[in-house]
Amino acid sequence: MSLDKATVAKIARLARLKAPAQLLEPMTGELNTILKFVEQLSEIDTKGVPPMTSVVAMNLRMRADAVTDSPGAEDILANAPERAEDFFVVPKVVE
Repeated sequence: MSLDKATVAKIARLARLKAPAQLLEPMTGELNTILKFVEQLSEIDTKGVPPMTSVVAMNLRMRADAVTDSPGAEDILANAPERAEDFFVVPKVVE
């Protein structure tokens, strides 16, 4: 796959990148180089290779689920600098 200047300009616009006309030629070359590399990856035979989430084999540490009592609303709200009924009062962040 090869890209032309018009396609690179459209990609830049969609990515909300400012792409002056003098930069389109270098960007076209760079993107074509990247696409050639990605095409090389499709030539690799991956049959029999299991999907991986990491290059290092890992097992997640599991802990036993245990039901515990959580503090009540009064205990939690006791630390609030300001409260209204059973709610935290926070500064308004949306205007």
